[in-house]
Amino acid sequence: IIDREVIAGFELVTSDDAIETAKNLAAKEGILAGISSGAAVTAALRVAKRLGKGKSVVVLLPDTGERYLSTGIFGEA
Repeated sequence: IIDREVIAGFELVTSDDAIETAKNLAAKEGILAGISSGAAVTAALRVAKRLGKGKSVVVLLPDTGERYLSTGIFGEA
């Protein structure tokens, strides 16, 4: 059950953006995150940009990229 009274808003993220962010996390940060995590980080980066300098944003990464290794999204399978 979702209590919409406590939700400040929603951030829509495309699959392409989520995959691109997951790839960037692996390539640039060494974090093997899945597509859901890519979406979460994409949304967090957008929120951080809107909030501006000096504000903090916390994001939880809900999955791992291990299950996607055979798909080739991180490079050759």
